Amino acid sequence: MEQSKKLDFDGQPIFCGIDVHKKSWKVTVRTDQMELKTFSQPPSARALLSYLRHHYPAASYRVVYEAGFCGFHIQRELQGLGVDCIIANPADVPTMDKEKQQKSDAVDSRKLSKSLSAGMLEGIHVPTVQEQDDRCVLRNYHQFVRDQTRCKNRLKGWLYFQGVEVEDKSYWSKNFIKRLREMPLPTAAARTSLDLLLQALESAKAQVLRATRALRALSREERHREQVELIRSIPGIGQVHAMLFLLEIGEIRRFGSLDRLCAYVGLVPSTRSSGEQERVGRLTHRTNSRLKSALIEASWTAVRMDPALTLAFSQYARKMQKSKAIIKIARKLLNRIRYVLVNRRRYESGVVA
Repeated sequence: MEQSKKLDFDGQPIFCGIDVHKKSWKVTVRTDQMELKTFSQPPSARALLSYLRHHYPAASYRVVYEAGFCGFHIQRELQGLGVDCIIANPADVPTMDKEKQQKSDAVDSRKLSKSLSAGMLEGIHVPTVQEQDDRCVLRNYHQFVRDQTRCKNRLKGWLYFQGVEVEDKSYWSKNFIKRLREMPLPTAAARTSLDLLLQALESAKAQVLRATRALRALSREERHREQVELIRSIPGIGQVHAMLFLLEIGEIRRFGSLDRLCAYVGLVPSTRSSGEQERVGRLTHRTNSRLKSALIEASWTAVRMDPALTLAFSQYARKMQKSKAIIKIARKLLNRIRYVLVNRRRYESGVVA
């Protein structure tokens, strides 16, 4: 009888953990029983699939990599090639102390493949291309706002360093900028330095203006208009915050309960329980910082505009610090956002929830 040399992994799972970098990928391949190989390859989904098909033909391929700078395009490309791929939150990957002390690309890819084969990893939500690009417009806006703030801080620092006192610095009006441009300075170099800082500020302000207009135009598009109007029916929420909640949360129904949504935003406390002792600490570090900051900011406005939230905040503030009471209000505000989006109904001010 002639011996068959054809490999056939039909139905057998092959697990791959990828440590992704710009110029190369470190890949670890394993079965559910053992590690097979760790190697480097070019940063290409097709190159990985070609390797797997050549060495493990007809197998069922499962791939994981950590969320990071590379975004979602690798996952989409692998899925398009018929490979089951998930993206893991780095905080969810089990890591031993030895792996922390001797970290390397190979170690990272090995622990990813091992955790995937053991069923210990759950993929994060992958937005559609349209959702991702809409979110980029929003995040660009916030980036430009931060750039503008940095320019203002540099300018204020320069004025303080030079011993220059100017009134109404906080308003940054056209008149204030004009006064700075016309302000007498001791040397030509000082004038040049101040003019450069003012040019940077004006450029940053122009970027913020363009980004604001783009965000407003996006909110008026058909796919967003109704939902934005629903969210804005809640007191304390304006157009920018409405778009932030809508684009950062995405499909609201993917959160089965308010608790899951609060956990995603970061409005749940950390807990430590041992035996009969249970300690409740500060808010967890696992958070969407943009959403949490915006919710808390909107909550301070909402408690002045919504009678139900005004009453709730007053009751909480009698028992705890206001900074803690506002967190409870933020949960209520998040519950209102979830309600109007799920039920497609405008919010009625004064309703207790």
